[in-house]
Amino acid sequence: MVRLDRLVNVLGGYGVRLACCPVPRSAELRSVAVHDPADDRTTQGDVFLAVGAGSVAEAVAWGAAARAAVVLVRTGSDREAADVGEAHGVAVLAVDPAVSWSELAGVVYGLVLEGRETESGRGPTDLFALADSLAAAVGGAVTIEDRRSRVLAYSSLQQHADPARSATILGRRTPEPLRRLFDARGVVAHLASSDEPLFVPPDPEHGLSGRMVVAVRAGREALGSVWATCAEPLTGVRRTALADGARTVALHLLRSRASADLERQVESDLVSQLLEGTVDAATVVSRLGLPPGPLRVIAVRAHVADERHAALLLAFDRATTGFGWSRPGRSALAGTSLYTVLPGERAAPAREWVAALRAALPAQVTVSAGIGGTARPADLPAARREADECLALHESRTPDDPPPAYDESWDDILLQRLRAAAKAGRTPTRGPVAELRRHDVEHGTRYTATLRAWLAAQGDLAEAGDRLGVHQNTVRNRLRKMAGVAGLDLDDARKRLALVIALAAEDDTPGAVGTGQGTDPGL
Repeated sequence: MVRLDRLVNVLGGYGVRLACCPVPRSAELRSVAVHDPADDRTTQGDVFLAVGAGSVAEAVAWGAAARAAVVLVRTGSDREAADVGEAHGVAVLAVDPAVSWSELAGVVYGLVLEGRETESGRGPTDLFALADSLAAAVGGAVTIEDRRSRVLAYSSLQQHADPARSATILGRRTPEPLRRLFDARGVVAHLASSDEPLFVPPDPEHGLSGRMVVAVRAGREALGSVWATCAEPLTGVRRTALADGARTVALHLLRSRASADLERQVESDLVSQLLEGTVDAATVVSRLGLPPGPLRVIAVRAHVADERHAALLLAFDRATTGFGWSRPGRSALAGTSLYTVLPGERAAPAREWVAALRAALPAQVTVSAGIGGTARPADLPAARREADECLALHESRTPDDPPPAYDESWDDILLQRLRAAAKAGRTPTRGPVAELRRHDVEHGTRYTATLRAWLAAQGDLAEAGDRLGVHQNTVRNRLRKMAGVAGLDLDDARKRLALVIALAAEDDTPGAVGTGQGTDPGL
């Protein structure tokens, strides 16, 4: 079984486009049918390969007769395929002429018929069926976990099940109190160094009955562990069955990893094309399985202290973990950043995505993020630049602040650009603002602050005085003296605008121009 969304995601890497989808993308596909011109009988299947169809209309008609949810057909017109598919209520996948039916059939049959998928959402394996087989062989409930104690599969057999097992399955990972218990008892150290099964005695305080656990390993690399409930240590054939089962699990996980790595690469390549710019961005979006409509780019950096690479790779792993239909975004790594293309017009879902990513990472990992503005597929390179600037803005704040979105924080980003230019020496070192600053330093005046307050108050002397905590006549007298010091021409609108920009470019205090607050003495 495979979800329609996952089928779309995988086949996108083989040059297959989603032309229309009038059925839910979470639809489960359990069977495959192929048109056989030599057989008059109507075959039925959830996925229909319209081999030999003379037209899209004929292909979709065959698929509808086969009660298919999705039809694969060769066509050069996505519009025609969409019209016909919508009329029949069948999803249509348009196959590139360069892709052979035999290659495509192998992929489709493998995805649909080969069994369930692992938690990563990649690589069809049947870990749940294997857990059931092991449970029958050892006579106890079985749980298969990865090396981070996350649940990959569990048996339907509930014999000897206990509260600890229930909590582990419901939480999708071993609860922290149990992990500390196993560490204290030496279980973690045993799994790291030995391939032999180990008996873990009961602990009523933690709701734990007896367990046999064995490491799942490929060579020297630990991949996970297999746990079986039992009242006493397993011996004889049951112990052998558990050890053999761990080796079989290792093969499944290695196969899953190979599939995951391949699909991550395909996904990353497609996302990179979108972010760098491509003439056929809409097709690439479809190949990624993203719905049509507005998109946003999220830029993320993750680090632990000064170490950036390991945390970033872990963030990428979490961002690309999960079934295709449950992962709203598609991600790629570039340099020191993780980029995710996320569907949606509002910034709130993007912030929720970042929060979910942060929650999935270890507590010591610091995550900073920026969210680009709403974009069409062709505009994603610009959205990436916006996300980068928002990321830089977030990194200048505290990690607990919400990630800024470009359409909400464009003013802060503009000021950030000005300040970066000033620090790089790309702003004038002479002029009215520079003269006022020098005068303040040499004579202890507050001319720069007064100018800032007057501009923020849009020339209202009383309001400027309130901002400074002085009488409006004091502001008037200062302005008169400042004109002599720096040659101010406050009647010229363009010069007033230039003064605002000059003050903003040299002031690192957020909102300084708008509030009259700044870095001058006495403010």
